[in-house]
Amino acid sequence: MKIDDLVAFAKGKGFFWPSAEIYGGSAGIYDYGHLGVLLKRRFEQLWLSYFVESCDDYYLIEGSNILPEKPLIASGHAERFNDILVGCSKCHTYYRADVMLSELKIKVSEGAGAAEMDTLIQKNSVRCPKCGGSMLPAKAFNMMVDVNLGPEKADRGYLRPETAQSAYLNFFREFNVLRKSLPMGLAVIGRAYRNEISPRQGLYRLRELTQAELQIFFDPESFSPQMGWHKDVEVTVIPYATKQQITVPVGKLIEQNTIPQFYAYHMALIQRFYTEVLGVPPEKLRFLEKGGDEKAFYNKLHMDIEVDVESWGGFKEVGGLHYRGDYDLSSHTRGSSQDLSVTINGKKMVPNVLELSFGVDRNVWMLLDLFHVKDGERDVFRLKPWLAPFSAAVFQLQKEEKLAAEAGKIYASLKKRFRVFRDNSGSIGRRYARMDEIGTPFCITVDFDTVDSSSQNYGTVTVRDRDTKGQHRVKISELAEFIASRSEPPDAV
Repeated sequence: MKIDDLVAFAKGKGFFWPSAEIYGGSAGIYDYGHLGVLLKRRFEQLWLSYFVESCDDYYLIEGSNILPEKPLIASGHAERFNDILVGCSKCHTYYRADVMLSELKIKVSEGAGAAEMDTLIQKNSVRCPKCGGSMLPAKAFNMMVDVNLGPEKADRGYLRPETAQSAYLNFFREFNVLRKSLPMGLAVIGRAYRNEISPRQGLYRLRELTQAELQIFFDPESFSPQMGWHKDVEVTVIPYATKQQITVPVGKLIEQNTIPQFYAYHMALIQRFYTEVLGVPPEKLRFLEKGGDEKAFYNKLHMDIEVDVESWGGFKEVGGLHYRGDYDLSSHTRGSSQDLSVTINGKKMVPNVLELSFGVDRNVWMLLDLFHVKDGERDVFRLKPWLAPFSAAVFQLQKEEKLAAEAGKIYASLKKRFRVFRDNSGSIGRRYARMDEIGTPFCITVDFDTVDSSSQNYGTVTVRDRDTKGQHRVKISELAEFIASRSEPPDAV
């Protein structure tokens, strides 16, 4: 699917569209409609249940969207959270240098600085893509969005550039409240803000985005999750050392001393989450290891989670698995002058951090791209039932009072447990088609047999399956369990 087609579908059905659309919208800022919110919340709840609530030592917290300046100086964001900006001397249009050069098929090494960008621009005689003017010297551009606090605007702050800092800033308080034990996980699902130079590709690069992040604080000498089934999970990896894609069980990566056991364990969890919970085909998922200048400066081990998304032109990052060492708590120890080391089993140490980071908006886009398909003449959104915005729809075959009354009772009963849609307009075929388009897995139809006490199908309804279009009779008394049994996602155990 092309980007424009996906955006048109999302707008037309109620998933998302540019914010302030009636004023022409604004690049990199989107609003979610009624279906988009439901899909987004489904993803967030599945992520929370799978990665956080399945472990007794992990907890969800919520941090402030506004941070004072000092923590972001300590974390390195004030100095290093930069993209390279290049502008046109004639029309004063600004571009993210690496994106502009890549679109011109000019190879740019990841992590390239302003001097390298200037060299490439001069060597390739690059002119402004908009007006043909000459380019100004490249420079670093800090992407944080600053705010002035207080009536005198004397205190400088920022909208948080990532949710991870909320976990680090709250670590010591939570560690002491939670009986001083490791490992301890702090998760955040919330907004982050980045003053992107050139937002593009729909929900891929946004100025306001939602992240789901889990920071696991641990002692590297004792953190060894039991592998169990995890060791046999096959993952596709592109190691930094070879740049050659391989598919191997994570247990083999441990045996080869390629990665630590705790890292392999979480690779297996992520693989299963994408393939079994979200339904991503295994061949469309891979881990890309970064090293050298490509790797974030604070990471000891850095892998991007990438999915092959047609509208983005191939494999793109939707998340990351990062072994950050003790960088974060050590940095905040220096910045705050408060000792954030802990004592575990008589040993004083600064906890290390393993970060599982996911872009919620990117994953919503990914789901739309992968699972909205053509099936003959119809459009179908083939989401897993537990991801669908609505679990079921309730119809009446015709506008008869008896049918309407029974459909109303079924709808009222089911909506106590599920997100259910009621639709009375148009032909039954058209109603099916509308539900197929938005991913509703089951359509329940009340017909004349349902309310006819002389019929052998009395007290039953027709349930139609979205993917197969197959129909069968189900007792009204068994409908809730029918839906529940087919809408339970795999767990993380």
